[in-house]
Amino acid sequence: MNNGTPAASIDIGTNSVLLLVAETDGNIIDVQTEKQEIPRLGRGVDKNRALHDESIRRVLDVLQSYKVFLRSNYPDLADHVVVTATSAVRDASNRSEFMSLVEKETGWKVSLLSGNEEAQYTYKGATSVLSKTDRVRCVLDIGGGSTEIAFGKDSVLLSHISLDIGSVRFTERYLLSSPPRPEEIRHAENAVREELKKVEVPEILEKPEAVGVAGTVTSVAAIEAGHESYLPEKLNGYRLSIESVNRFVQRFSTMTAEEIEQDYPIFLKGRGDVILGGLIILREFLNWMELDSITVSTGGIRHGAILEKITNK
Repeated sequence: MNNGTPAASIDIGTNSVLLLVAETDGNIIDVQTEKQEIPRLGRGVDKNRALHDESIRRVLDVLQSYKVFLRSNYPDLADHVVVTATSAVRDASNRSEFMSLVEKETGWKVSLLSGNEEAQYTYKGATSVLSKTDRVRCVLDIGGGSTEIAFGKDSVLLSHISLDIGSVRFTERYLLSSPPRPEEIRHAENAVREELKKVEVPEILEKPEAVGVAGTVTSVAAIEAGHESYLPEKLNGYRLSIESVNRFVQRFSTMTAEEIEQDYPIFLKGRGDVILGGLIILREFLNWMELDSITVSTGGIRHGAILEKITNK
């Protein structure tokens, strides 16, 4: 992108912490660098309603490593990063202490997104790396602690909602065995169906194109496509079928977390214990929407945060 504005953002999620360096004209994101770590900030938050000291330390270590990287490679951006936090921090009683620690140790001020803001950022970010279309899109962001669903057309957001269902939350709440028992899976499936009843679909003439973002969708899509490394440019626009999702659910339902990570170390390292929870949410969403596939996008909150920053300058 010529004459694009350079920017950097970090998304502190329930499971992962993601860094993005990109250029943008306010509508399109041209990715320069992406990094991912999985420190699992939200471990135990669903039960204890507090961030654990060890989890906080892991996240702080990741953030400090990102700051070192930025200072070495993008010095002009290192002190001007848009940092957002989502479900795990929202739900934690000690969120203020965590955000203060981040600012003290990195100099970065954390913006705590509401569920609705998370859905809006996700929609902007997801569509920023895909081709334009005249169709209505329904963006699904399966996070660790919450799942956002946003309907929109072009850059116009029609409706959005944040649901308290996520891969980490569901694993800790329902999938207690490894591999999980059939009744645990059924309880998780029923919980997703109940939450989806809260979604109001806007009045549209045709079925929307479903767009999936975040680790559950991108990881299994990369495995299905036979990729040997994370290749955003090849994943964007990839169609993941419900038949493939069903195969992954059936396979992972019979495996321990350790077996999953051993079989798929490139894409599921650090996700072996929560990938099934995310896939159950994905499958139930596709069944609810009566769709046979979902379009993959590697965009997300971090992309939306950069667009929001540029737009509001």
